[in-house]
Amino acid sequence: MTNTESTPVLELSGVRKTFGSVTALADGSLTVHPGSIHALVGENGAGKSTLIKIVAGLHQRDAGTFRFRGQDVAFSSTAEAKNAGIAVIYQEPTLFPDLSVTENIFMGRQPRSRAGRIDKQAMIAEAERIFTRLGVDLDPRRPAQGLSIADQQIIEIAKAISLDAHLLIMDEPTAALSGVEVERLFAVARSLRDEGRGIVFISHRFDEIFDLCDTITVMRDGAYVGTTPTHQTTNDELVTMMVGREVTELYPKTPAEIGETVLEVEGLTAAGVFSDVSFTVRAGEIVGLAGLVGAGRSEIARAVFGVDPYDAGTVRMHGRSVGKHSPTAAINAGMALVPEDRRQQGLVVESSVARNIGAAIRSRLARLGLISAASENRAAGPWASRLQVKTSALSMNAATMSGGNQQKVAIAKWLATDPKLLIIDEPTRGIDVGTKSEVHRLLSQLAGEGMAILMISSELPEVLGMADRVLVISEGRISAELSREEATAEKVMHAATARHEAIREEAVA
Repeated sequence: MTNTESTPVLELSGVRKTFGSVTALADGSLTVHPGSIHALVGENGAGKSTLIKIVAGLHQRDAGTFRFRGQDVAFSSTAEAKNAGIAVIYQEPTLFPDLSVTENIFMGRQPRSRAGRIDKQAMIAEAERIFTRLGVDLDPRRPAQGLSIADQQIIEIAKAISLDAHLLIMDEPTAALSGVEVERLFAVARSLRDEGRGIVFISHRFDEIFDLCDTITVMRDGAYVGTTPTHQTTNDELVTMMVGREVTELYPKTPAEIGETVLEVEGLTAAGVFSDVSFTVRAGEIVGLAGLVGAGRSEIARAVFGVDPYDAGTVRMHGRSVGKHSPTAAINAGMALVPEDRRQQGLVVESSVARNIGAAIRSRLARLGLISAASENRAAGPWASRLQVKTSALSMNAATMSGGNQQKVAIAKWLATDPKLLIIDEPTRGIDVGTKSEVHRLLSQLAGEGMAILMISSELPEVLGMADRVLVISEGRISAELSREEATAEKVMHAATARHEAIREEAVA
C-alpha cells in the first residue's frame, strides 16, 4: 500500500524537454512514494520514455523541478543516477553474455580481498543472498549467455539491490515473458515494495497495472494528465484519460460476409513442435489462434508461410498446393505474414517508411533494375495514409517512430502486396490502447473487403473480441475449435491447459 506520509522518493513537476523544434515533454510530473508501486501510462509518444530518461540521467531537463529523496538533483549521466540510487529495468536487459551471473551483478565494483584481488567467493555469497531474498533459484556461477529474458531481468534487479537502489523503474518488463515468469516478477516487485523501495511500472497491459500497482499517473501528448489510486478508477476511465476521448469500441468487429475457403492446412506436422494440425480460413473470416506461450501458435503460422520447414502435411491456397519452406511461393500464392517481432523480422528500422512499405513489392517497382524514391513514395503513400501512419515524411527512418507506428508500417508493407490471406502475429503487442483500436478497426475492414485473416494473439480479450472462430492450440495440437458465439475465456483457457492437466494427472498416477 502507498506510504503517503513519507517524503517522496521521486518528485517531478513541470518538467520540460525539447529536441530542436520538437517538444518531447511539455509538462512532465510524477510523484512516487517509498513502499509503493506506481504505474506510468500513456499512449506511445505521450512522453513517458523522455521522462524516464531524464530520471535515469540520459537526458537533462530544460525546465521544471526534479527532486530525489527530498533533494534537488540534476543528473548529468546515468552513472550519477545509479550512484544516487536509481535503477532502470528494461524490457530486454543488456548483459555481458560471456561473464557469469555474479560478474554481471558486480561489474565495475567487485569486492577486493585484503591482498587487493577480486574476492569471487564474497561476490558469489552476496549474489546467493540476494537471490534467496528475492525468492528465485538462479546459479550465480553460470554464464549469462542463454538465460531467458525473465532471468536477465532478475539479474538487473539483483544489481539494483546490491547498489541499494531506492527507486526501480520497470519499463515494459513483461512484454516478452510467459504467465509464470510474469507472476515471479510481480512477486519480486511486491517484496521490494514491502522493503520500502519506490517502483515505477510502465506497461500497456491494464490487467497487470490493476493487479500490481497502487497508484497510476497518466500522460498524454507530452504532458501530465492526472494521478489516481488504482482502486478508484476503471479501464474505461484510464482509456479516456490516455487518449482524450472515449474509445467506445476497442474491438470494433463488424459482421462480414464469409466466402469461399482461401487457406487449407491439412495434417501439418513438425517433429517436436506441432503435430497433425488441420484447419481452414475463409474469405471475410478472422480466425484466431489462441493458447499458452510456447504452445506452437507462431511456429504453425511460420510453417504455413514457408519460413519454417515441416515434416508432413499440406498447405493449399484456393485449392492449389503451396511449396514447402518457400516464403516466395507463399507470397506468390497470395499470403502475407506480419511477424510477432516487428523490429527484428518485420522492418528494416534504419530504412525509411517508404522503403519498408515497398520492400515486399520491389520487383514491381523496379524499372530496368532500378527503384526510384518517387516509385517507392507512390506505392507507400496510399497505405501510409490509410493506416494513419503518423510521420512527417515517407523518408523518415522507421527507427525514430513509436511502436504503434512501426506496427502500422509493418502491416502496410504486407498489405501493399494485395494479399488474399493475412497472417498477423500479435497485432497489438506493445502498442497503446488508441492504436490498438485503430489496428482492430483495420482488421475488421479488411475482413469486410473479403480478405481471409489468421490472427495469433496472447491477449484473450483480443481473440474473443475480433475472431469469427477460435482455434485453441495446446502442446502443438488443436485442442478445440470454437465459434464466436461459443468462445468464452473459460472455454479457451480450459482447452489451452487441457493437455497440460492430462500430462500432470498421468505423472501423478
